[in-house]
Amino acid sequence: MSRPSDYVDSGSAKRQPADDDNNSIEQPKLGFVGWIRFAWRQLTSMRTALFLLLMLAIAAVPGSLVPQRSSDPNGVTQYFRDNPSLAPVLDNMQFFDVYGSAWFSAIYLLLFISLIGCVIPRTKHHFQAMRARPPRTPARLNRLDSYTEQTVEGADAASAISSARTLLKKSGYRVEMYEGGGSLSVSAERGYLRETGNLVFHSALVGILLAIGVGGGFGYAGQRVVVEGQTFVNTLLDYNSFNPGRFFNPDTLSPYALTVDDFAVEYEKQNLDAYGQAIDYTAKVTTRSPGQEPEKQTIKVNEPLRYDNTDVYLLGNGYAPKITVRDPQGKAVFTDSVPFLPQDANLTSIGVVKVPDGLSDQLGMIGFFYPTAVKNASGAYTSTYPDLVYPLLTLNVYKGDLGINEGAPKSVYELVTDGMTQLTGGKTDVDSIELQPGQTADLPNGMGTVTFENSSPQQAAGNFDNTVPRFVSLDVHHDPSQGFVLLFAILVMLGLLTSLFVPRRRVWVKAVEKEDGSVTLQYAGLARGEDPGLRQAVDAIAYRHGTILGVPRDLRGTVKK
Repeated sequence: MSRPSDYVDSGSAKRQPADDDNNSIEQPKLGFVGWIRFAWRQLTSMRTALFLLLMLAIAAVPGSLVPQRSSDPNGVTQYFRDNPSLAPVLDNMQFFDVYGSAWFSAIYLLLFISLIGCVIPRTKHHFQAMRARPPRTPARLNRLDSYTEQTVEGADAASAISSARTLLKKSGYRVEMYEGGGSLSVSAERGYLRETGNLVFHSALVGILLAIGVGGGFGYAGQRVVVEGQTFVNTLLDYNSFNPGRFFNPDTLSPYALTVDDFAVEYEKQNLDAYGQAIDYTAKVTTRSPGQEPEKQTIKVNEPLRYDNTDVYLLGNGYAPKITVRDPQGKAVFTDSVPFLPQDANLTSIGVVKVPDGLSDQLGMIGFFYPTAVKNASGAYTSTYPDLVYPLLTLNVYKGDLGINEGAPKSVYELVTDGMTQLTGGKTDVDSIELQPGQTADLPNGMGTVTFENSSPQQAAGNFDNTVPRFVSLDVHHDPSQGFVLLFAILVMLGLLTSLFVPRRRVWVKAVEKEDGSVTLQYAGLARGEDPGLRQAVDAIAYRHGTILGVPRDLRGTVKK
């Protein structure tokens, strides 16, 4: 037979392309719609979904490295002070609002779309596969890796296959009878629960994304500093900072009050290497709701208070010296417990006192509080222990414009001294005011007096326990999506475990009648993916079927692969 002129033998040189352009193969152009379809298929592939999930995890890393405005606005302010050059750059990149940034939201939405695009077609295909008949029995079962056979005397093929069908159905297989090629067979399959679990897993991931994205929009997070003995009311005006979700309605705030009765800190005193380190914090509070009796509650660092649809977390603490300022006639023009922000592990703290009215000039004081004051070699004070052993308060006094007359908001933890005159400390050649609990000192220029109040005046001399009240920083969260996230997280675990441990199998049993009247039963199995237990499962089916048909024990499964 002659061969075509353009035939190329396997050992010959490659055929050169024809000179005629009409004979060359050209691929069709995709066009606009084709490119859109191609992009959609790439986006909705499982490989892309896994890549986006990895990108989302990486994109969340900056949220744990730098403070976030949504949860720690004071930390963001402090970060700007400590890193004046780096902070604006990070702010332009939205690193202080990671979870609301444009780039994080883009990855989040792409992952959401990708997962939906993966799940919907697979769900449709899975539903159709579950309704379809098991596949026809292969002509040569002995070609399969998991194969065994046995011979039955005095039985017909129809009854043998009928009993095999009953056995497989009781074992959880979907079965179908087939006849052809001079034999009867039953085709069975099981393990569709594996794909169901896989779909539940991916659908639950979509549910988590949806719950966090939408449910979080109805929640809020607020921060409040509360001094011992003071009460916090869950209203918008009583928060120091408040971060509502996009869909939050202030009218939905739960009406309750929380009073901090006592705050106790336990310090390490046995281990000298960790002496003075805090090992436990306990805030005892009283909660009140309209129409209900007050309840005594406890808040710890890892044990938040769950009350009236909110979670109250204990974030920080410190000292809040009670300071009273009086005018020259002895009238109190300022009295309050002022939270001092800790600066080190021994709670050396700094705070600001502002007296806008009642004196001849507006008065500002920058104070330093030392729970256990000791002078170092340079003559400056420092704290060597975080508890009240030798508490000392020093004040640098300023007079002038506090910058609040124009109504512009000012931080209560910062005193802008640009337009003020310093009266004590620094380069004034006037010593800073030094006070211990219960002591009073005169202000410069006869402006009045300042008193460091003793919260426990009945204490014995030299015993300063509880003489200075503490404050706690509370973080109040309301997240209506928590229940849904928990539900979907459980579904994720169940779906994942199901997809990992449920095998997808197909099993066939064929009966072939021999001329001598005996029936040869062939058993074979095929797995989708790795299934180390398939061969054992086929042998077990053959053994149980042989028991039903009365095959002697030593003749069951006489041929194996």
